[in-house]
Amino acid sequence: MTDEPLYAKLGFTDAEWGLLVGLPQSVLTAASAATPDSARKTRAENEAGRDVIADARVSASPLVAAVAAELLAEVGDPELGEEAPVIEPPDPIAYVGDVLDRAAEANALLTAKADQADAETYKHWLVEIAESVVGAASTGGVLGIGGEQVTDTEREFRDELAKALAE
Repeated sequence: MTDEPLYAKLGFTDAEWGLLVGLPQSVLTAASAATPDSARKTRAENEAGRDVIADARVSASPLVAAVAAELLAEVGDPELGEEAPVIEPPDPIAYVGDVLDRAAEANALLTAKADQADAETYKHWLVEIAESVVGAASTGGVLGIGGEQVTDTEREFRDELAKALAE
């Protein structure tokens, strides 16, 4: 007798589960890449996004808790001092578009297969990750003074993500 994988118990195929587990890290990366920053600011954005992902391990949503736990097992747990690699896509615009396409795909998948509360919690969590990342470090300014907390391109990504998850 073999144990059924958790994703199968939740009603997903291996490929579908891969989409759901990979998307939070992709949202983090796309939100950070929406406006190029210094390495220090990019690290701060990544740390903020990973904190939101790590906090989700105790979510009331079994889906979100399982996705967060699996993702952190793959990329590194910040609570254990493990650092995930900072991903800087060579073509940020194309990467952002790909992430938005995958978010729309995940939305359709969740609508078809997930419990409504789990689906809504997962989608809200993705937007929360984006919010955390875009608000983690200001852009522009001098010596940390001034600049924009959230740029137009960051705001546009966050809004387009929310739209892709709502349609």
